Amino acid sequence: MKIGKTLGAVLLAALVASMAPSAAMAIGGASGAKVDYQVQGQIGEIIVNPYDIAPLTAIIKNGGYLIKDATVRIVPKKDGQEIKYNVAPKHLLTHGGIPVFGLYPDHVNTVEVEYSKLNSGKWDRVNESYTIYAAPVYSEPNATKTLKAAFFSSANIKKVDSEFSDRLYFVNNFMHKAGKGTRVVWNNPTGGALEWNYYPQNFIIDTKGDIRWYMNANPIYDLKSIYNAGVMMGFKQNADGAMTWGFGQRYVKYDILGKEVFNRELPAGYNDFSHSFDLSPNGNYFLRVASSNLKRPDGKNVRTVRDVIIEVEPSSGAVLDEWRLFDILDPYRDVNMKVLDQGAVCLNIDASQAGHTMSAEDLAKQDQNDNFGDIVGVGPGRNWAHINSVDHDAEDDSIILSSRHQSAMIKVGRDKQVKWILGSPEGWKKEFQDKLLTPVDSKGRKISCGETGSKCPGYENDQGGFDWTWTQHTAFKIDSKSKGDILYLSAFDNGDSRGMEQPALPSMKYSRAVIYKIDQKKMTVEQIWEFGKERGNEWYSPVTSLTEYQTDKNSVFVYSAVAGADFDIATGAFLTDPNPFIMEFKYGAKEPSVEIQLMDTTGYQAMPFSVEKAFVK
Repeated sequence: MKIGKTLGAVLLAALVASMAPSAAMAIGGASGAKVDYQVQGQIGEIIVNPYDIAPLTAIIKNGGYLIKDATVRIVPKKDGQEIKYNVAPKHLLTHGGIPVFGLYPDHVNTVEVEYSKLNSGKWDRVNESYTIYAAPVYSEPNATKTLKAAFFSSANIKKVDSEFSDRLYFVNNFMHKAGKGTRVVWNNPTGGALEWNYYPQNFIIDTKGDIRWYMNANPIYDLKSIYNAGVMMGFKQNADGAMTWGFGQRYVKYDILGKEVFNRELPAGYNDFSHSFDLSPNGNYFLRVASSNLKRPDGKNVRTVRDVIIEVEPSSGAVLDEWRLFDILDPYRDVNMKVLDQGAVCLNIDASQAGHTMSAEDLAKQDQNDNFGDIVGVGPGRNWAHINSVDHDAEDDSIILSSRHQSAMIKVGRDKQVKWILGSPEGWKKEFQDKLLTPVDSKGRKISCGETGSKCPGYENDQGGFDWTWTQHTAFKIDSKSKGDILYLSAFDNGDSRGMEQPALPSMKYSRAVIYKIDQKKMTVEQIWEFGKERGNEWYSPVTSLTEYQTDKNSVFVYSAVAGADFDIATGAFLTDPNPFIMEFKYGAKEPSVEIQLMDTTGYQAMPFSVEKAFVK
């Protein structure tokens, strides 16, 4: 009995103790959990992939210390490319430590770090070396017979001049459609481009061909969700170093470590973002979207396709203005529609239709059968314009558009009036005739493009010369070289339907990177640079791609994004995945200073990536 009472008292005491806080416990308690992570250096622990979408990044936490003046160096592999950068104070504060960018995948990385640490009222300068393993790259497979590797199978480094050896290139690619997604279309109202759904493959490579960053999209992307899927496109690095882009029904901003700045649904009146997210000098965003509900003149309600531009205030997401291109241009201009290769329309590449074109009768029947959606056709509710880039010209508050399916680059004012059209004069209504630019040579003499105006000397002559762009991408103003009425414009001339016709053989097709000089007062256009015709069909990109001037090196960056695929000569259809070309030219040069070919990947666009913007500023 005595023993029982004693045992009961002990148990009661233990129970009371278990219910009360205890500072003696190793983990838990009133003062918080014990941090028992491994710490390699003099500050805090290392967190790899800190925000879940950038596996080749890390943060060395500050460990509770004040730190400043940090420098990071990723020790390169043998014969590899060094990445080294200073870290601005705002990034040390934002991430609670030192951000690490550029780890090699499936590699034990050595990361050298210098920083100053406040210790007992004194700033100590610290030099340390950290060991950080990063896992292999991973990309969701799509079970197509042409897929050979995650992102690309290899990089063929053909040329890198020394002054470009520090370059990093952000590559915006994607996979072919997969059975996992692309199972829904808009129903009320009908039309739109919801089914345009491809899994993203975004990565950064160095000039040695090594991947130094890639996106694990899964935490923010769901191929099976209407409002979290789509094609990731329109990537731009902002002045603050963060990236903006859009996909499907969203537009977003994240820093390169994966920290979210914002992730928003499109405003309710618009849908189906793709292609272009422009950062204006006025501080606003210009997005290429479509209308969620348009009442056509015939009384039918439709979702439109790639034919609306909206101006968005970044802080609030409010829509400040819109350009409804079906009201501004002629959505029934069909001359280019009738010569497009139906096997390579936008990115809906259909091998069974390669080499086929649409007749006037085919186009006329569409309104009779209510055939709306992401199809080549005329009239609102179909892919009559395929606007694939928008560039806000803040100098005169206008927008410059690339309309693939009109094979035209067009400038439209804030008043929604067309200022000029750079493209073949065929098929434009009378109201647009005085907006067509006249081609001239370097001495201002008019260049004849034949009876129809579509067959220019550059098309007829093997040596090149002036030509219009055909099914082009990326009509970008070169701001630093333009002033007043003189405007320099770069574009990637894909080249399908060149001369307003299909060639005798698919192997005769070619693409070009091109720069024009436009006199907006005289309404003339002069071609001042081109590259690509001499490379012939091996460099031909029927869809996608980019040409863009780079101020920092006075260079022109070019991505021929679906070139180098094997084709069926009889039909022009893809037999393999493409092998895109990354190129960079000194301004005006006839040959590239950089040429890197990525093997076995489907490309969209690419651009130089600035570590300085990301971390130093």
